[in-house]
Formats: sequence, C-alpha cells, structure tokens
Amino acid sequence: MPLSPPPHNGGVVVPHDHQEILDGDDIIRRISDEQCITTAEGTRRVSSIAFQASSGPNGGMSIDIKRSIEEAQLVAAEFVTTPKWIGSVTMKAAVPRSVGLMVGYDPLPDNVHHGEVWGKFDRKKSKHLQRNSQWFVPIPGVGLV
Repeated sequence: MPLSPPPHNGGVVVPHDHQEILDGDDIIRRISDEQCITTAEGTRRVSSIAFQASSGPNGGMSIDIKRSIEEAQLVAAEFVTTPKWIGSVTMKAAVPRSVGLMVGYDPLPDNVHHGEVWGKFDRKKSKHLQRNSQWFVPIPGVGLV
C-alpha cells in the first residue's frame, strides 16, 4: 500500500513523523566512497558524517523506505546502489525516533521511495544512528564503526 502524501507548505515537504512508516520498518541510508575514511590504524570505515543532516532547505538526512521499494516489486539492494552510492546501511525507523528525530516520507520526482530523517542532529545522535546500523549493501574492506 503506497504511503499517503506528506504535508506540504508552498510545494516543499514539511518535516514530519510519518505515521505510516512504522517503528519496525527498515530505512536505508545510501553510502558513497566520499563518506568513508581511513583511520590512523589504516583501516577504512564509514564516517559519522554519513549519519548527519544535509544542508538542504529542511536539513534532513536522506533515506529510502525499504517497504515502499519492495511493495513496488523492486529489488531494494539494486534500487539503492548506483555508481555514486556504492553501499548502504539499514536500521529500523525506531532508531532515529528513539533519540527524538522524525522519520518522514519525502518523495522526489526520480525516487518515490525517498524519505528524510529530520530533527536536531548532534554528534551523540549521529553516533547512535551509526552504532545501530547494519550493512545492507556492504562496501568491501570498509567497516561501520
């Protein structure tokens, strides 16, 4: 069942916590090579910057809603992987909500399965998201934490 339209204000999606995205639903965060760092020990891992809000108008963290992708009969791992987005992680929608962030539906013209995590991000919240993520499409040789 498709998600109901999100609230808008002047054509822009208003940050909201979408009730149809359930706490047990998987949300996917795409990861690019630019979001990976090499540690002092020489190992590669995903940077906590991958778990922060963008500088966009609503300052959200882009996600894909796995249930929406699968209901469209698409293969989620293939859908979220592109030459730029070489890997992805997943977490339950309850994870950002547990630290006061909102998980909302924010469809884009080229991605009707797109959502955002909105709210006041800080280092502690970003680390919480990172620690509670699992690889969905792993990047070879890169760790999560």
